[in-house]
Amino acid sequence: MTGKLDRETLSTLVLSRTGAPNPDLLAGPAFGEDAAAIRVGDETLIASTDPISLAAERIGQLAVAVASNDVAASGGRPEFLLSTVLLPDADPDRLDTITAQLDAESERLGLTVAGGHTEVVAGLDRPLCSLTCVGLADRYVSTGGARPGDRVLLTKGAGIEATGVLATDFRDRLDLSATDLDRAVTAFDDLSVMPEAAVLAPVATGMHDPTEGGVLGGLVEMALTADVTVAVDRDAVHVRPETRAACDAVDVDPLRVLGSGALLATVDADDAEGMLETLDDEGIDAVEIGRVERGEPAVAIDYERHTEPIRDGMYALWD
Repeated sequence: MTGKLDRETLSTLVLSRTGAPNPDLLAGPAFGEDAAAIRVGDETLIASTDPISLAAERIGQLAVAVASNDVAASGGRPEFLLSTVLLPDADPDRLDTITAQLDAESERLGLTVAGGHTEVVAGLDRPLCSLTCVGLADRYVSTGGARPGDRVLLTKGAGIEATGVLATDFRDRLDLSATDLDRAVTAFDDLSVMPEAAVLAPVATGMHDPTEGGVLGGLVEMALTADVTVAVDRDAVHVRPETRAACDAVDVDPLRVLGSGALLATVDADDAEGMLETLDDEGIDAVEIGRVERGEPAVAIDYERHTEPIRDGMYALWD
């Protein structure tokens, strides 16, 4: 089955096996945490790695956004990338497309590709692109920092990444006008959360960029890692019209699909209004969608309580 490992398997076979201890590792492997924090002299280095294998048409552009978002959502300033590209064959046109996307998106975001590895691997049926991103941070922000009383903010909207993927890899399944399809494709240009993360990092108690499992999946990871209940108002969660149309066309919930492009942040109640105003001043759409409460680790939404990681609705389209 496509998707993340269950928490027990991950904890037993991955998170418990981390090699030699090092006092300079400030934040290491943990459920729901997408980046490491490492002390380097008087500074903190944020590092993260992430693969892209399913979304084919914009795999290079997606890979840059996903890797750099993890660093930004942890309070870092993404700067360098290491790129691993594994190919099913030696088709030069395919490689040209992927590396051109990596180059263009890195330049657009001000990132430098500092190295990596590229080769053909037997047994692959599609390319796999895995990027490592690093950058320095003034303040590390974890996924699991939410505190009871905090407010939950969401930037830009749910399902932005899914919108672009549906409009390219699954275009033939969407009964949408050419205008709506073109608008959906532009979602790829809105995947970076670096601007909003820079605004929120100084005051956020927790931040997370929802990817697999969408906004709902990201909220569940925040709740479980912080050991709190996150109460969410679904009606407050912004969904763009093109996202709604694309998701309706393939019968998936926009809150449960690939969510890069949005940033979830918990902030003290006294900071919420000011942060929304600052984001608006920067031209970044953001809304308050809920609050953090004491209680069983869960996300409360639609009269349901979610206590386990969310399986992404998009995966059924590839399975």
